[in-house]
Amino acid sequence: MVGPEAFDHAYAPFAAERARLVPDADAVLDAHTHLGVDEDGSSLSLERLLGMLDEVGPRARACVFPLHDPDREPAYRRPNDRVLEWAAQSDGRLVPYCRLDPAEGPVAEAERCLARGARGIKLHPRAQAFGFGDPAAEAIFAVARDAGVPILVHAGRGMATMEPLAELALRYPEVTLVLAHAAIADQGIFATRLADHPAVLYDTSCFAPADVIELFARVPAERIVFASDAPYGRPTGGLYLAMRVAALAGLDADDRALVAGGTRATALDGAALAAPRLPRLPAVRAVSGRLDRVSHYLVGGFAAVIGGPLPPDPTLALPWIALARAVCRDPDPGAVGPVLRRIDGALDGAGRIMGDGGPQAFAAIGLLMAAAAMAATEPVA
Repeated sequence: MVGPEAFDHAYAPFAAERARLVPDADAVLDAHTHLGVDEDGSSLSLERLLGMLDEVGPRARACVFPLHDPDREPAYRRPNDRVLEWAAQSDGRLVPYCRLDPAEGPVAEAERCLARGARGIKLHPRAQAFGFGDPAAEAIFAVARDAGVPILVHAGRGMATMEPLAELALRYPEVTLVLAHAAIADQGIFATRLADHPAVLYDTSCFAPADVIELFARVPAERIVFASDAPYGRPTGGLYLAMRVAALAGLDADDRALVAGGTRATALDGAALAAPRLPRLPAVRAVSGRLDRVSHYLVGGFAAVIGGPLPPDPTLALPWIALARAVCRDPDPGAVGPVLRRIDGALDGAGRIMGDGGPQAFAAIGLLMAAAAMAATEPVA
């Protein structure tokens, strides 16, 4: 039987490295978290989210909005009210957004929530099945412009082309637009079309390190903000990935502080964002074939778990972990030998915890993803 301390022991090197890379843990601001319950069975309580933030720092904060709550009709009113109440109980650590459905009186609901203290708007075009050519979407942008609040939009998997959103954003340059999930639904279109937009931000809530690495090669670091997508990710893991990529891109402590929370806090306060510089990573980058294989196997293991039956079965990742560990035991690892040994140690712990099937089995996915981030972001000559 694997003891309850096994995960903490295996994750400790990643936690220590994250602490070194984050300039000020108390200034961290997670741009993308949820509270409540979701139709897919996911849930997150106020106490649990604050506990996740405590793992980063005792004053770490988060922007928060409802999940796809079965109790959302009409107009997300009850989930929005619950999030506003939870945020009021958080001692200033949670920044509440209201979630809107463009088909159900979004302007009235936005105005109601903003009057009660909401500081942003969340839109999920996949869950609510709408497009940004819809007049209701334009009306929501007008409300955000008049109230001076940001709009965070799901721009991840499951989307058709999002070029209409880029067009809408260009008509409302005063509105801070946060594109979730590194804008992978149309990262190239957004990076190109919105290159001159004064207030578009990209959050890093992705499970594939390659998406975040490419983001730093496409858009200015001054427009990238850390996010975890809790409960689907954890702030500790999401921050580790964001800081590893930022370090790979050569960001100094001041610039890493912007990614970790400074840029998001500045936008929420309505102050001027730091001037954007050119993207910090080149479009074509050197990689280690050995580390590239490890990262791809581990992302495949994560995909096997989340794409499998519910509830998720962490043991579905074990064959992928075995493939990654086969790379790590290469007798001729070259210059990446030390990092392969570090990764192998983490994967040994992850495999034992998952195989044990105890209460930490699912948490061990965090070890797998931290190892994938390390493999993908280790600098090579």
